[in-house]
Amino acid sequence: MARLFDAYVMVDWSASSTPKTGRDSIWIGVIKRDIRFRPTFEAHNPATRAAAMATLREILADLRRRGERALVGFDFPLGYPRGTAARLGLKIADWAGMWKFLVDNVVDKPTNVNNRFAVANKANRLMTDAARPFWGCPAKDAQTWLSSTKPEHGDDLPPVLRAAEIATRGKGKSGAKSVWQIFGNGTVGSQAIVGIPAVAALAAELGDRAKVWPFQTGWKTLKAEDVEGLEAVFAEVYPALGDVRPEAGEIVDRAQVRALCEHFLRLDEAGKLGEAFGPAKDVSAEEIAIVEAEEGWILGA
Repeated sequence: MARLFDAYVMVDWSASSTPKTGRDSIWIGVIKRDIRFRPTFEAHNPATRAAAMATLREILADLRRRGERALVGFDFPLGYPRGTAARLGLKIADWAGMWKFLVDNVVDKPTNVNNRFAVANKANRLMTDAARPFWGCPAKDAQTWLSSTKPEHGDDLPPVLRAAEIATRGKGKSGAKSVWQIFGNGTVGSQAIVGIPAVAALAAELGDRAKVWPFQTGWKTLKAEDVEGLEAVFAEVYPALGDVRPEAGEIVDRAQVRALCEHFLRLDEAGKLGEAFGPAKDVSAEEIAIVEAEEGWILGA
């Protein structure tokens, strides 16, 4: 069975407000084939998101010249809990509307200075006119509609967790965290706020040569014909789902992107990666529609 992809690019994103390398910074792992067609891993550790975007563009351009297709994974949510876009009052009440909201509002400077707390503050104002559902920030960044402490979420709001996050419970400590928390150890909320506009920019640049899973591909098993003519498929990944074993002296973040690249390579070579893009057999049609329209999914969850 032919592989779906020729290369695997995994991105450990960061919402840092200052340039940073090493632990808890941006890491980009790439597995592609060398001149002898052997899978070879390389890692990049850009200090800023602007530098990371430049690196990703170079990687994708190189793969394009080689005529190779890439699976590009990002370790933050690409969608929000069901009902979020509607609660925000967006004209397009789905994932695309949410992406546009972030693209229109996020300011992310080349120095890593960004306005993610102001964006969360605005979203809370539009959704509840109170400091919820987004929460978490340094005390100095607390605003009228954004608190540094966790508020009562409330049944009137979209769920705390997406179905994909619930599916990771018991894997990797307590499972994937809620997108509403945007500050604190292990959180992903801020990465989503500054990361989604970056993915949107890459997808826009590639146009019909790329698709975002599962929004544009459907939540289904992918076959060769589904990726024919594409240069990249963008997906959400979760490092804790893999077997991460740092080598001697290897930074955990680097080990995570390496393990993800190796994991998806193995699945693809075994002819099993396509199935990972689809839902379990007992998932309802209603749930599939919600995942495809707004929530998204974690590849492998």
